[in-house]
Amino acid sequence: MADRLNDTTRIAKPATRPLRVYAFDPSAGRYVGNEMIVPVQFEELKPGPVGERFGVVDYDATEKVYYGSIDLEDPRIIMRDGLDPSESDPRFHQQMVYAVASETLQRFEVALGRRVHWARFEKRNREGDTGARDTAYAARTILFLFPHAMAEANAFYSRDAQGILFGYFRASSTNPGNNLPGQTVYTCLSHDIIAHETTHAILDGIRSYFTEPTNVDVPAFHEAFADLSALFCHFSHPEVLLDTLQKTGGRLYDVMLPAESPVEGGKPLLQSQIAQVNPLAQLAIQFGDASGMNRGLRQMLGTPPYSNDINTLVEPHDRGAILVAAVFDAYFTTYTRRTSDLFRIYRAGGGTQSPIDLPQVLAVRLANEAVQTAEEFFTICARAIDYCPPVDITFGDFLRALLTAHTDLYPSDSDGVRNAIMQGFRLRGIVPTDATSLSEESICWPQVIPGSLPPVEGLLFGDPNGLTDSEKNTNGNILRAYAKANATQLGFSADHGTIEAPSFHPMFRIGPQGNLIIDMVVELVETRIEGDEYIGPYPFRSGVTLLIWQNFEQRGERVAPEIHYVIPKHRSAFREERQRNHFAIMPRTGRYDERGNLPKNKDHRPTVAEIESAWKMDFGLIDAGL
Repeated sequence: MADRLNDTTRIAKPATRPLRVYAFDPSAGRYVGNEMIVPVQFEELKPGPVGERFGVVDYDATEKVYYGSIDLEDPRIIMRDGLDPSESDPRFHQQMVYAVASETLQRFEVALGRRVHWARFEKRNREGDTGARDTAYAARTILFLFPHAMAEANAFYSRDAQGILFGYFRASSTNPGNNLPGQTVYTCLSHDIIAHETTHAILDGIRSYFTEPTNVDVPAFHEAFADLSALFCHFSHPEVLLDTLQKTGGRLYDVMLPAESPVEGGKPLLQSQIAQVNPLAQLAIQFGDASGMNRGLRQMLGTPPYSNDINTLVEPHDRGAILVAAVFDAYFTTYTRRTSDLFRIYRAGGGTQSPIDLPQVLAVRLANEAVQTAEEFFTICARAIDYCPPVDITFGDFLRALLTAHTDLYPSDSDGVRNAIMQGFRLRGIVPTDATSLSEESICWPQVIPGSLPPVEGLLFGDPNGLTDSEKNTNGNILRAYAKANATQLGFSADHGTIEAPSFHPMFRIGPQGNLIIDMVVELVETRIEGDEYIGPYPFRSGVTLLIWQNFEQRGERVAPEIHYVIPKHRSAFREERQRNHFAIMPRTGRYDERGNLPKNKDHRPTVAEIESAWKMDFGLIDAGL
């Protein structure tokens, strides 16, 4: 009996680990729930913290210093739900990047219904007797987070560094916003920036060729998708959401919150008479303030309807804002439709037409609708990636993917979500180039006509935790052989080269009848090296995304999987000219080598050598060759 009482293996592990973070950033102080607790999926951690998916390496390449690591297994820290938010304690900075990055990854894995894998990285073996190096690509299980990587007003995901590098900088001395003039601002303390950069890493893991700037939309899409992820996360902050709903009278889309006190005689005289920015609508407020912008770095309502920006803006962040505005136009339109009956009931009971301060009960109901609608839109945005072509993505491609993903997940669209999406994109000039009309039937990707493609015999679907190495090897061989045998039917040219299957993964969803539907999302890509003496070599890729559905058993037999969607991006004269022109104007530092790979370590700090040194210093548990 005593042995059984002392057997700790019988005690179930907790499902989550609560950790304290800033809901926005330090500039918001303790205002309306800015200090919050996020429930991170529980795992046993080594100091860093270092877990299965993330490892925090606190090396400062500017100061050449390594900060001591936090131990989240320390009982004193566990009992407090992590360290209290602090701008001055590097250990809290480590806690925050781990917590928010983990939270972001969890949201994607829930939305996608599967485990997300990081991008493959180039792993070079040691030189042999001939002095040559063998190059291979290996899967990466851990993403490194560098809270104080460099003294720079920047943060970025780097596939070469196998992680996310966060900078720190001095606020403007003349226009610092809510910061002290010249104070140090840490990008690793911005919830938005961490979520944004983690999304870059997630998207790179799902679609590795979306980092190749083959047209003006590609880098803009990466930025827009990361912004969408960070902004939709705002709707998981209940206290801020309720406060904003009450102050705006339910109009979550208002850029500014009304002042607490009325202004008499022109300019405000008290701080309570100054209108505040809507925290839900802005991204990275402290960073923007500290840079002298007097607002957040970006906002969800950046491009008005009927704007010509789609024809003039080329900078990735500015162009990406067009896509963000289109999605949030559809979101707020849907939210307004779903809450209109609540406002009618409110007005029937004596409420005003344009309320300034909503009753608590009504605000709670509106908040529930706002959260559920945000979760639906985030899920659709995440799932839409599986419905995009594997290369050379455009905003129009993403629109088609959004509508197709929504149709598959929610066949009945009683609230007109798909129409709201189409109109939000149309009003900003985003339309598919190959659609015949502005209708759901025309814009959604067409399903493959039954029997027009042979089934994919022997494909293994695994489970939501992923495929085993043996299953991956089996599927890789099957898919490459299928692509070779059916290349022309899949849209490849008769003289095609080698067709690779760079990624394939199962996707799980619940059908309209409550049944489990299992798909295999497959990328098939052909690469040819092009260019000339002036432009230099560059890869020209074409390919298809296949959605292969696992059929239900019939009469006790498993029916071979069938292809239901072929989403193409094939070679054409238009693509050839567009890509050639794009690479012709690229700076030579961004040119590809003779194998079609981008040069390494361009504008990335710290260097890989410095990072490997930091790993070896205190993280012997991590293979520096990962």
